Amino acid sequence: MTRPPVRWRIRDRLLDTGGRTLVMGILNVTPDSFSDGGRFADPETAVSHGLAMASGGADLVDVGGESTRPGSVRVEVSEELRRVVPVVRALAGAGVAVSIDTMKPAVAAAAIDAGASVINDVTALADPEMGRIAADAGVGVVLMHMAGTPETMQDDPRYDDVVEEVAAFLGERAALAASSGIDPAAICIDPGIGFGKDLGHNLALLAAIPRLAALGYPVMVGASRKRFLTGILGDLPAEQRDPPTAAAHALAIAGGAAVIRVHDVVTAVRAARVADAIVGAGRR
Repeated sequence: MTRPPVRWRIRDRLLDTGGRTLVMGILNVTPDSFSDGGRFADPETAVSHGLAMASGGADLVDVGGESTRPGSVRVEVSEELRRVVPVVRALAGAGVAVSIDTMKPAVAAAAIDAGASVINDVTALADPEMGRIAADAGVGVVLMHMAGTPETMQDDPRYDDVVEEVAAFLGERAALAASSGIDPAAICIDPGIGFGKDLGHNLALLAAIPRLAALGYPVMVGASRKRFLTGILGDLPAEQRDPPTAAAHALAIAGGAAVIRVHDVVTAVRAARVADAIVGAGRR
């Protein structure tokens, strides 16, 4: 399976996702994220890590100031702004393509003013104001599927057909985003691995990336260090989940994923380049 030659427009950049998988590095400036909460809460440390990810091959750095792990608690807008804006401004000022991981329009707007090129919204622009902000600024958007909210999403998630339900949701949200004025070329979709899914749901979605890619938008997969991996391998600490993450992402790339969102950029870039070479050989 080869992914379609699509491009992703993010503000003033056009990223070609047809021949080389894009790698998005995760930068959590939070005290409570499931994998690295607290490690990068200091702005100077966060900026240093973001620059290191860019040097290591990340095409984008995704800055988040509010954890969306299962059971996480919402934070006030003012606190989220305090956490993310200085980091976004410094990274964007250094030439890094920055994504802002937020559900709040006010945070997205401030991050865009600070130089962010992408809004990564786990609610898929559920707040119409988020769509207006994205359309006016011309930034890229990531539309993700999530069942429920971070507080409730893992409370016995159920689907009749998880692949078709997620595909239908993402197609509908993408169409709505385009109708609100967002350039269709700026839209990326994400099945939301671990967001309101059990092990079987996650595996089914990872196996069905070709179905999602057929919607015509770049597909982002974020399996990095997710808990579903322990359902396969046993109780691995988060920091030991990078090799199985690379395996999941390599197969997603073979299925047509265009972007992978990761904690360990260097390992991910190496795995992606190998997967890209194999996928490319299949085209010849």
